[in-house]
Amino acid sequence: MAQNIYREVLRLAGSIEDPYLRAVTYARIGYYLYRAREPSYKEAFARALNAVASIENPLFLVKSLIEVGTFFARIGSKTADKIFHQAYESIRAFPQPLKDELLGELSLRLVELGKASDAQFYATEIENPVKRNDVLLKVLHSYLHADNLRKAKGLLNAITEEPWHSIASFEVLKEHLRREEFGSAIRVLSELESDYWLGEAMKTVAGYLKKSDVPPETYEKFVNIALGMSPEKQEEVLRALLIGLAVQGEVNFILGILQRLGEDARKNLIGAIVVAISDRPEVLLEFLQKGPRRDDLYTKVMDELLGRRPDEDYIEIVKFIGDNTRSEKTLVKVVRYLSKLGEFEKAWKLASKVDDPYLRSLAFGGIAVEKLKKNDIGGAIDAALEVRDKHWGSWLLSEILAKILELQTEEVLSEDLENRAEEHRALWERD
Repeated sequence: MAQNIYREVLRLAGSIEDPYLRAVTYARIGYYLYRAREPSYKEAFARALNAVASIENPLFLVKSLIEVGTFFARIGSKTADKIFHQAYESIRAFPQPLKDELLGELSLRLVELGKASDAQFYATEIENPVKRNDVLLKVLHSYLHADNLRKAKGLLNAITEEPWHSIASFEVLKEHLRREEFGSAIRVLSELESDYWLGEAMKTVAGYLKKSDVPPETYEKFVNIALGMSPEKQEEVLRALLIGLAVQGEVNFILGILQRLGEDARKNLIGAIVVAISDRPEVLLEFLQKGPRRDDLYTKVMDELLGRRPDEDYIEIVKFIGDNTRSEKTLVKVVRYLSKLGEFEKAWKLASKVDDPYLRSLAFGGIAVEKLKKNDIGGAIDAALEVRDKHWGSWLLSEILAKILELQTEEVLSEDLENRAEEHRALWERD
């Protein structure tokens, strides 16, 4: 019964008038007959080739060769290579941009079939650099997927324009890192030209280095690559590498590298690292404890934390900054944060260290506002009375009394003391 169906399908396919569709249909039938272990598959493929030979339109001839060659390839027939080469020879006679379009189609089909070497050969004939490099990148991915790193590295020489060369190098770099071939990774990294891909590469390197549990000497090699780059690239690449290592918790190594840099570069990098690890409180605390005592760094951390919802996980960090900063402005920020978390005893103690009348009013004002939120009116007034400067003490008490009434009439107590203090100071100084 099945054989009758196969013969009938073959017979009906012959009634398809369009030679292109007839050729493709015969090839598809041949493929399914082969899978069914039906010997007549050979007849179907022979008919497909005869149908191809009858196609007069050059464009449809090429497309039919690609489609028919695909089904030959799927049954493992060596005839497929001859058919694809015939398609290539026909494509060479086409004008641009159709020639490039067809070469791209042929190459991508070969990539799908796992014939990456043939795809590379045909893709290098594409004249349009964008189309050529896009196709070659897919060929490279095919090599890497097949674990053929040797061919992938060889292909880098054919991908010359940016950003494709850097993208390809990045993919090869990741494969070297996956294999823990760090020496080869360094060589590839040193050839990257795109600043963006250099940064991406360094972030990836940092992750692999940590997972591979390599000695610090290996880290040093990558750092030396960054330090050997031009000043324009050096800071950006170092930033990417050190941030990546910071997120992995390599605090001691990072601090050692920072000591080797100039003051400006160190300051910029420290700020970037702090922002990057601000979601890792345990790493951030270690960085602050072991790192340089810098008020600009502490201010950076507090600004970052105050821009978020207060979190108990950061209490030790904030307390550490409060105990170590020499900046009264930073102390005010610490007091505000601790007050938001209800750590009034510590906040009060730190606020008491502030001598500047204006800043002292902000520090105790922050405590007072948070106490009001907890309906502790007496505590809020006590905080206001801690500002002993006649002018600023009077101002803060006035504001707190107004906020007591505000609390009775509004659903949310406004936290505008700092802005109002700045306005008042400007008015007072003008007077």
